[in-house]
Amino acid sequence: MKATGIVRRIDDLGRVVIPKEIRRTMRIREGDPLEIYTNSEGEVIFKKYSAISEMGENAANVAEVMYKIAGCPVLIFDKDHVVASAGIPRREVSERRVSAQLEGVMENRGQYFCSDGNSNNFYPAEGIDRTAIAALPIISAGDVSGAVAFMTAEKHSEANDLQKSLITAASQFLAKQLE
Repeated sequence: MKATGIVRRIDDLGRVVIPKEIRRTMRIREGDPLEIYTNSEGEVIFKKYSAISEMGENAANVAEVMYKIAGCPVLIFDKDHVVASAGIPRREVSERRVSAQLEGVMENRGQYFCSDGNSNNFYPAEGIDRTAIAALPIISAGDVSGAVAFMTAEKHSEANDLQKSLITAASQFLAKQLE
């Protein structure tokens, strides 16, 4: 834990303002849920809550099944990071941040399907040199909770009908698990 040098007072309703700079760098948006932790030394710690991270084992199982059926690597994200993967070494993708491109897909509740492998430049995670052939948000109870992405593989450089159906089903399945 590192000190920021910022001091805030609690108001009469028990609220504390998290400075804009911290919210921006930590990608905390209005309405985001925060978990509150305390310890015996009097520290209070706020951590972004991620329902998808809480169901990490289920997400990993979904990624593994998708990888086996579709034959291309899979990444599952919460709103900020990779939480599960299959077909790519964990150390390569673990905790990588969501790219601005994928963040845009999630915010717009859109979808991405690569139809021409030669012009694919959709990178769903920062610091990974693999592109995605398909990406869909996970929408649960009207809120975007994360995303699912199929990554390029030797055999697949664009999304086929099976992969489009599979990623749609996986997105809906994960959303249902969150409800």
